[in-house]
Amino acid sequence: MSEQLVFDSRYSWLRLGVTLAIATIGNVGMWSVIVIMPAVQAEFGVSRADSSLPYTLTMLGFALGNLLIGRAVDRFGVTFALIGASLLSGLGYLAAAASPSVLILSAVHVLIGLGSAASFGPLIADISHWFHRRRGIAVAVAASGNYLSGAIWPMLLAGVLADHGWRAVCLALALIVTALVIPLSLLLRRRVPELSMTAAAGFSAANRAKSGLSPRALAWLLALAGLGCCVAMSMPQVHIVALCVDRGYGPAVGAEMLSLMLLGGVVSRLVSGVLADRLGGVLTLLIGSVLQMIALFLYLPAGGLASLYGVSLVFGLAQGGIVPAYALIVREYMPAREAGARVGFVIMATILGMALGGWMSGWIHDMTGSYQLAFLNGIVWNALNIGIMLLILTRTLRPRRDRHAQKPIEAA
Repeated sequence: MSEQLVFDSRYSWLRLGVTLAIATIGNVGMWSVIVIMPAVQAEFGVSRADSSLPYTLTMLGFALGNLLIGRAVDRFGVTFALIGASLLSGLGYLAAAASPSVLILSAVHVLIGLGSAASFGPLIADISHWFHRRRGIAVAVAASGNYLSGAIWPMLLAGVLADHGWRAVCLALALIVTALVIPLSLLLRRRVPELSMTAAAGFSAANRAKSGLSPRALAWLLALAGLGCCVAMSMPQVHIVALCVDRGYGPAVGAEMLSLMLLGGVVSRLVSGVLADRLGGVLTLLIGSVLQMIALFLYLPAGGLASLYGVSLVFGLAQGGIVPAYALIVREYMPAREAGARVGFVIMATILGMALGGWMSGWIHDMTGSYQLAFLNGIVWNALNIGIMLLILTRTLRPRRDRHAQKPIEAA
């Protein structure tokens, strides 16, 4: 089999379509908990920070799942991982529907997070092996399943929530996830060709030599950057429904606003994927992070319904390409055989940032009575991300300039 038949082939694009479908279904665990959060708070009579705890535990499970399931994909393939993860999600939803308290509901959401994780980082790592010239757009499409899930499911679940309550939402998802993900995952049984691994090893080794950064050092820098950007990202994504409830617009309007934000994120991810194929992952991520900070500033003066809709769309269009860019950087600079584990580690850090930011924003709201300081907190964390990405970019470019400067000396 030639390299041309391995990378960017017709099968690669068909596999990408199946991957997108699985991601759109499997990532519902990240978003269903946001939709039911106000109803959970009302039923159990708890604070905003306490009602955010199920989301925080979901994201902790999601983070851990990206790491552990990513390693399993490297060893056993993505189909095995997806089947096990979907069964775990179904079990978690059944337990959530029967939860008698917020603490138990939060604990079982760890299982939902673990199961949902297989449909994000591990799927992205898997599809990255099947593309080279169009890897940026392929990874962006796969990652868009997460945002398509967030755009579609809150709208679909809002009706079930209004008519039957949040427990019915959990029961419905227990059936839907297992019934759809398992058959689709069987279509991904073909393993990554050895030629793809061998060719990719040469690409990543050359990039590492230019950067002067070891895989471990780069992984930790990316993890810290991911933590910072996603603490910032979580403020609008996690609390937009609660913010609309606070201002008297209701949870249905908040769900619409979240869907609009995430649809903008899909557009952003696709555009960023095209840019990444031209500019590389590092510069693409830096551009997205700067745009995200600008969008967070725009939330501060937004008060009316129309302005919140507008800023939410701007936020989605600004930040959607950030997280997929981490996976691209990993694939550009790290060994292909470690893609699942390395992508999983960095994605785990971004999810921990979402979990920390989701809880932190709720705590700040409880302390101050509004979300203004929570937005400012997000802006500070976003600045940390920008600083780290600038450091990586300068380290990546410096060896190239130094090498050119040394040529006359070597010739002499």
